[in-house]
Amino acid sequence: MRGFSKAIIAGNLTRDPELRSTPSGSSVCSFSVAVNRVYKDANGENKEDVSFIDCSAWGKLGEMIASYAKKGSSVLVSGRLSQRTWEDKNGGGKRSRVEIVVEDFNFTGTAAGNRDGGSSYSAAPASSAPADVPDDIPEEIDLSDVPF
Repeated sequence: MRGFSKAIIAGNLTRDPELRSTPSGSSVCSFSVAVNRVYKDANGENKEDVSFIDCSAWGKLGEMIASYAKKGSSVLVSGRLSQRTWEDKNGGGKRSRVEIVVEDFNFTGTAAGNRDGGSSYSAAPASSAPADVPDDIPEEIDLSDVPF
């Protein structure tokens, strides 16, 4: 059986995105998103819980995020979960971290100067229209001409 991972979060960037390059020249952008949750405790009082989720975006998507996002930006992020493991240089043993490898990124609000109300960026290439689409498609279609 093949595994599947997909994560979708909405929140605010906790810091300005950091753009770096790998030794092979690939761009990678790292950032963190604060996700707030409000709930009622056993006494019926409202409580707030905040999770800080690490994210990374590769290639052109990462470059776009680094160019336009900043601390406080309200975002919607989706991607796959990835766990990295490494040996601590200070003798602390093995360390690991789970992060979202971003596939889609959207600005969702007006936080930190994002006044356009929402923009979307994706790691997937944009699909193009088929080459055999006729040029003479009418602007209005008469539904009585449809045979079903």
